[in-house]
Amino acid sequence: MDGMKTAIGLMSGTSMDGIDIALLHTDGGRRVERGAFLGIPYENAFRQRLKQALEDARVARFRDDRPGCLLSVEDELTRRHAEAVEKFLQLNGLSASEIDVIGFHGQTVLHRPEQRLTIQLGDGQCLADLTRIPVVFDMRANDMAHGGQGAPLVPAYHAALAEGLQLPEWPVCFVNIGGISNLTFIGTDGEIVAYDSGPGNSLIDQWVDANAGVPYDQGGLIASEGQIDHDLAGTYLSQPFFTDKRRRSLDRNDFLPPAGHQVELADGARTLAYVAAASIIQSSKHLPEPPGLYVVCGGGRLNEVLMADLRELAGERDARVATAEEAGLDGDAMEAEAWAYLAVRSMKGLPLTFPGTTGVPSPMKGGLVASPST
Repeated sequence: MDGMKTAIGLMSGTSMDGIDIALLHTDGGRRVERGAFLGIPYENAFRQRLKQALEDARVARFRDDRPGCLLSVEDELTRRHAEAVEKFLQLNGLSASEIDVIGFHGQTVLHRPEQRLTIQLGDGQCLADLTRIPVVFDMRANDMAHGGQGAPLVPAYHAALAEGLQLPEWPVCFVNIGGISNLTFIGTDGEIVAYDSGPGNSLIDQWVDANAGVPYDQGGLIASEGQIDHDLAGTYLSQPFFTDKRRRSLDRNDFLPPAGHQVELADGARTLAYVAAASIIQSSKHLPEPPGLYVVCGGGRLNEVLMADLRELAGERDARVATAEEAGLDGDAMEAEAWAYLAVRSMKGLPLTFPGTTGVPSPMKGGLVASPST
């Protein structure tokens, strides 16, 4: 397993908006060549099935439990990922034989690190059989079995990318604003510290879905019509998560949207955008030193109201905010690229997580490998 490998990364995040597919050539170390990217959105009916899976998963006690609709959703999810890979290969003139490995995240429906329990729906063996490509999956479980938080996993990839950034401000902090936001700090000495920073898009998405019937606030348009409810914002930002010295990973249900009667639609969206931005800055106070630059990826970077708040709050701490694109990267593709990168590391027996990223006692390997059945 020496040298460069060609990998596909598949990501279906906590926002449950679709499948991201990215191509990467990498040695699993510092050599990274980014390739094509494709996003395939879920239609609303399947998104509703995933939401039901979140509810049904609450009673699960073990990683292999599939109560309620989970088994059927897992099967459909896996087949959708296989179809996505086939479409991606066709669009890019590639064959399965040219791909060394697929990194398969699956869909997180339960994440309880205090119980060492995480469930990502997705049948790795089935995906390998359908695509005829080896699949690395279930990359969080080994970390959690050894006392880690199981998240975030992307920091190893952020560290590889940071070396190629031609930007003057250091230290650099990568911010991924997905359903949950997370930070990766890369110090001037190469130190890596990472953790979940708070709610990202999930609260906003749930709020506008419940009160306006739309899956997300595109560009922050709804928020732009509202005002911040500072009492409501304070309720979120005063939660113990932000002051606890022990960083922990978050489940989508750790922060819940307001009740419908608490606030008007636009004011709710505006307040939750501010909470998403403020939680990043508040959580960054736990980093070894203040970042000079925040590089923002994930869907949240497209919410102009959230980004304006983040720039203002970071500016008060003498830091600059840049989107991934402004840093020469692809903010849509980064997480899927990371799963491709991690799959190569897993196949090479390299660690995926570290004491400074998940709290695991020592650098930890991870992932299960499924080879296509003969």
